[in-house]
Amino acid sequence: SSDDIEDVSLFDADDDVSRRSKKSKIRHPVASFFHLFFRVSAIVVYLLCELLTSSFIACMVTIILLLSCDFWAVKNVTGRLMVGLRWWNQVDDDGRSHWVFEARKVSAQGGKTSSEAESRIFWLGLITCPMIWVIFAFSALFSFKVKWLAVVVMGVVLQGANLYGYIRCKVGSRKNLTSMATNYLGKQFLRQTMATEDQAAS
Repeated sequence: SSDDIEDVSLFDADDDVSRRSKKSKIRHPVASFFHLFFRVSAIVVYLLCELLTSSFIACMVTIILLLSCDFWAVKNVTGRLMVGLRWWNQVDDDGRSHWVFEARKVSAQGGKTSSEAESRIFWLGLITCPMIWVIFAFSALFSFKVKWLAVVVMGVVLQGANLYGYIRCKVGSRKNLTSMATNYLGKQFLRQTMATEDQAAS
């Protein structure tokens, strides 16, 4: 009968939807913008500088300034805000230099986890742009544009350093990398075994 039917709110479903919307939402739009702005601007200036001006010095200084701003912003600001990673160098009292690679620990409530959209923007910009500078380096080398080679090498070094630092933060030490690989292979083996058993049962 119609009296037996009552409306029930699906709290779990609502929580899932809100969690998904939080994950896909960009929480740091300014950081996300500047994460891409400096590095993309440096590439655009490199490509268009001969059309815009005939002064090599002006182009070189502009590109190196943009690359330097990008290096500082990505290393000190956007990495911490967008993905919760940071790396730096510290010197002990003995004068020995140590590289430190850190990843933010996820809280029990998951309140400080980075959004998926920001994470995609961060890693896409971090990986794609150094690859473009490597292509520019080969292009300058094979076309004998020796004067541009120094600028391109600066792009490869500065953006490659950030890429290396954040990969080390994400992956961790070699021990962590080995355990991650072992866990991944174990999970794949378990899935394959379960799939085989399901096929045999059916």
